[in-house]
Amino acid sequence: MKLLLIEDDNRLARLMTSVFDEEGLSYDTANDGIIGLELALRGIYDVAIIDWMLPGRDGPSICRAIRAAKIPLAILILTARSQIEDKVAGLDSGADDYLVKPFTLEVLKEKLV
Repeated sequence: MKLLLIEDDNRLARLMTSVFDEEGLSYDTANDGIIGLELALRGIYDVAIIDWMLPGRDGPSICRAIRAAKIPLAILILTARSQIEDKVAGLDSGADDYLVKPFTLEVLKEKLV
């Protein structure tokens, strides 16, 4: 499995990539929405983990662009937004799953299985 992580919080990105390393997963990272979308549109990833609030372009707009390009990619959106309306908006943008921050690394691992 090849992952794409689009996350601007460097500390969180390091924690998440340490999990990917432990699991022997291949991944690329981007810390802003513009670069993240460029990478996603290459069509080489199985899963994208996308933060909602990013510099350059937000997570839901990245999801919509990926879906519009018909890239076959599972999308997990990360966010501190925990309201039902936010979850619905995230899923409506094309995300397959939604994970609210803060979360445990064990939950992240389960989402990747």
